[in-house]
Amino acid sequence: MLTISSPQIAKNFAHMIFALAMLASLIPVGAKAQALRVAAASDLQFALPELAKQFEKESGVKLEVSYGSSGNFAAQIQNGAPFDIFFSADISYPEALVKAGFVDSSAVYNYGVGRIVLWVPGDSPIDPAKLGLDSVTHPSVQKIAIANPEHAPYGRAARAALEKAGLYDQVKPKLVLGENISQAAQFVQSGNAQIGIVALSLAVSPAMRSGKRWEIPTDSYPPLTQAVVVLNNSRSKPAAGKFIAFLKSDSAIATLARFGFSQPPASDSEPLP
Repeated sequence: MLTISSPQIAKNFAHMIFALAMLASLIPVGAKAQALRVAAASDLQFALPELAKQFEKESGVKLEVSYGSSGNFAAQIQNGAPFDIFFSADISYPEALVKAGFVDSSAVYNYGVGRIVLWVPGDSPIDPAKLGLDSVTHPSVQKIAIANPEHAPYGRAARAALEKAGLYDQVKPKLVLGENISQAAQFVQSGNAQIGIVALSLAVSPAMRSGKRWEIPTDSYPPLTQAVVVLNNSRSKPAAGKFIAFLKSDSAIATLARFGFSQPPASDSEPLP
């Protein structure tokens, strides 16, 4: 048991306890400042962890990442979701957030262009490299997985490619819609669909590398120009700015390229007007 034997000692002890309490109250605030809250399109679920690891090693700042569909995240942000950074699978959602006042145009960076592929499991009787988009009409196909075009850019790209090939109306009854592109990939991986139109960035991941894929020509769908933004209500803008600068580095660009993201034309990387 601790015994205080004099008023002065007691006073000093009280001051020490108060100082320690004040210091303890500041620690969580400092810790939060060293973590960026990130909303990311689910096509980044393999590339972004590598980028986060590189960035944390360089800066000491961690990323707390939530994955989902770009459209859903944009709606959440407009409803006050407390994110610092938003990775969108196309530029339209950042543009809308700029117009709505949630993002400053100077805080937008087009970091890459996504691509879509046909994907089937390795034991599938379908040879997508030989059949191309006609693979979706193969007799073995009962369900075709794509992301929901209503709020997932990759779903809109898949629909556009099927429409251009004149196949959309024919296969529409067979479509199963994932809430995002990651869920669409899970449908075909699990056998709930026999074929899927998924992001190249997922198809090259270790989990899907054993499957067979065919890259859909990029002139079959609108460009999937992808953008990252720092939100106006971010509580960690200096750290968020450092992360955007990191994404422009050679090492980050090389990592994105390994996962199938090409660089947008130089003009597309400029800030929005």
